[in-house]
Amino acid sequence: MASIWEAVKRSAISANLDVSEEELDIYVQRIKDIIGTMDELRGISTENTEPTVNVLSAQNIFREDTVWEGLSRDSALKNAPCVEDGQFRVPKIV
Repeated sequence: MASIWEAVKRSAISANLDVSEEELDIYVQRIKDIIGTMDELRGISTENTEPTVNVLSAQNIFREDTVWEGLSRDSALKNAPCVEDGQFRVPKIV
């Protein structure tokens, strides 16, 4: 099994990154710190913890749907810089 240092080096080469030995050492230490934190979290007992979907106590945060009158075509087009045949006229983009 490859060491973390070798894995980071291979990843840097695969990504075509020019990484110095000092930078590799820094990245390896950061990865080791992350792995250590994950090991700490793995050691925490969650047996008596209820599953949480959302940490907030908000209930229904959605508003009721309401039907309302939309803009008429004339209202929607009244400030348009260019209108043709009842539609917005825009420059051709190819």
